Amino acid sequence: MLLRSNRTFRGVLLLGAALLVGGALTGCRGQLSQSPPIHPNPNMDQQKRYDPQEPSTFFHDRRSMRTFVAGTVARPPHAVTGKDSRYLKADSHLYQGKVNGTFATTLPKQIKLTKALLARGQNRYNIFCSACHGFNGNGKGIVTLYSEAIVPRNFLGMRGHSLTLGQMFSAMTNGMGTMKPYRSQLTAEDRWAVVAYIRALQISRIPQSR
Repeated sequence: MLLRSNRTFRGVLLLGAALLVGGALTGCRGQLSQSPPIHPNPNMDQQKRYDPQEPSTFFHDRRSMRTFVAGTVARPPHAVTGKDSRYLKADSHLYQGKVNGTFATTLPKQIKLTKALLARGQNRYNIFCSACHGFNGNGKGIVTLYSEAIVPRNFLGMRGHSLTLGQMFSAMTNGMGTMKPYRSQLTAEDRWAVVAYIRALQISRIPQSR
């Protein structure tokens, strides 16, 4: 009789545990709730910061996003000697792909056409560009197999060949159409390396006369 009672007690405990676990799992299914969430470490969620465009009670104009002080300009590390303009980006050829307001047809003087440059361009192209434009530049990258809305530029066609070096650099810098800018992923030097590699791809596909 005692043995049967113990078995019954254990059965009740197991059933209660199963119901408790089931209830806990049901509560974690993501239903909407009017109750505020539990924050074990509240300072991770309620930080003393401002979101973009959020009003501020600290500044007199009630704007949390502050403007630059009047007359502020980028200051390079060697501003005294004037030998470093990386932060000023005053060289429009190097940083914008333009010369006198027109898209450049040559590489900037700082970028030397070497095997190392083309190798770097191929590396960056394969990582950031081939998914859309294809490894050989024909505009048939792997993404085109999954979406007809994406029509990458075919660098091997007539329109691709008509692009100047500056136009290709500008597209990578600022984006074009559905293509987003890559200036955050690629430095100016790397973008010119990719431009040089694309031009090498185009030249390699031109039939050579015997």
